[in-house]
Amino acid sequence: MPNTKSAIKAARQNIRRRVVNLKTLEAIRKATKQVRKFATAGSKSDAAQALSAAFASLDKAAKKHIIHKNNASRKKSRLAKLVAKIK
Repeated sequence: MPNTKSAIKAARQNIRRRVVNLKTLEAIRKATKQVRKFATAGSKSDAAQALSAAFASLDKAAKKHIIHKNNASRKKSRLAKLVAKIK
């Protein structure tokens, strides 16, 4: 348990930040899942739109330091490669 006033406040801030960060991570997961769903279905136009949304959510998370920029880059690369394979 935190003992000092500053540690108590920091614990409160961490809880609030965690909630926001989890929402951002959930947005990433939903966006990537959409891309994969459309890619397996073979719908290239829908997959491309979902890919754009996934890129946006990954870039926002990387900008806020929720995920590392290389992690975002790797995920974007793999999703783009998946969509490019659709005929």
